[in-house]
Amino acid sequence: MATRYKLYEALQWASSYLEEHDREGHAAELLLRHVTSLSRSAFFAEMREELQDELFKQFQQAVEDHKNGVPVQHIIGFEEFYGRSFEVNGDVLIPRPETEELIYHALNKAERLFYKDHPLHAVDVGTGSSAIAVTLKLEQPAWKVTATDLSAAALKTAKRNAERLGAKVEFLEGDLLEPVKGRKIDIFLSNPPYIPYDDLKTMSDVVTEHEPHQALFADENGLILYRKMCEQLPELMNTPGLIGFEVGAGQGEIVAEMLRKAFPNGQTEVIFDINGKDRMVFCELHV
Repeated sequence: MATRYKLYEALQWASSYLEEHDREGHAAELLLRHVTSLSRSAFFAEMREELQDELFKQFQQAVEDHKNGVPVQHIIGFEEFYGRSFEVNGDVLIPRPETEELIYHALNKAERLFYKDHPLHAVDVGTGSSAIAVTLKLEQPAWKVTATDLSAAALKTAKRNAERLGAKVEFLEGDLLEPVKGRKIDIFLSNPPYIPYDDLKTMSDVVTEHEPHQALFADENGLILYRKMCEQLPELMNTPGLIGFEVGAGQGEIVAEMLRKAFPNGQTEVIFDINGKDRMVFCELHV
C-alpha cells in the first residue's frame, strides 16, 4: 500500500515543484485548500493529517495544470476581491489588487464630493467579472449602478456574480459608453484594456494563454480606449461628478492630460498604488 502524504508534506512537495518550474510556490497552498475544502485556519490546524488518495490525485492534477500555465483562479474557479469571492473563467479578466485601490479611493472621494444620501448613478465600463460594479453596489446600496461590456460571454459571468452576491446591478452590452448614451452619470469608473500589443511577447503565459486578450490589450500603445472615453464623457457627466480610471504603470500623466483636456475645470490627479506605481487617475468635477 502506498504511503499517504500528510498535508504539510503535500504542500512542501507542490511548493518546490512549482518553484522549479518558475511558478509561485504560494499557489500550492491555495490549490491544496481548494481540494480539501478547508479554511485557512482549519488547513493549518490539520497540517499533520493524512491526505486521502483521491484528494492527493486531484491535488497533483491541479498542481500540474498550474505548472502548465493555467491560472490558479481558473482551477479554483474564483478570486477574492474586496473581501468577496468572484467567479472567474476564461471569459473575464481576473480581478487584481490594484482595482481594489481604485474602488477604495473612489468611495472616499465620493463621500467628500456628494451630499449625503443623494441618489447617485455610478457606471462601470468594461465590467468583466463585475468586480467593480458589484462592489460599488454592495458598499453603497443606495446607488444605482450600471455596468457595460462589449463581451456577451463576460456579461453572463458578471450577472452570475451579481446574483450570487446579492447586488442589484443593471448590465448592458455594448461598446464603452454607447449603452448609456443619453443618461447622466455621477460616478464613472473603468479598468479598460490598457496593455500595448508590443508587451505580449514579454508577458507570462499564465496571462496571455488564459485571459481574454480583448480585456488586456489595446491599440495606440494601450491608450485608445481612454481617449475614446474622454471624448464621450463630457456630455454624460453630472456636476458634481467623479471619474476614475485604472491605468498601466507609466500611463498616468498621459491619461491625466486627456482628462484635463476633456474637463478643463476639473480637478485631475494621478494616484500611486501601494507599490509606488501610477495606477489610478481621478478627475473631480466641482460645482
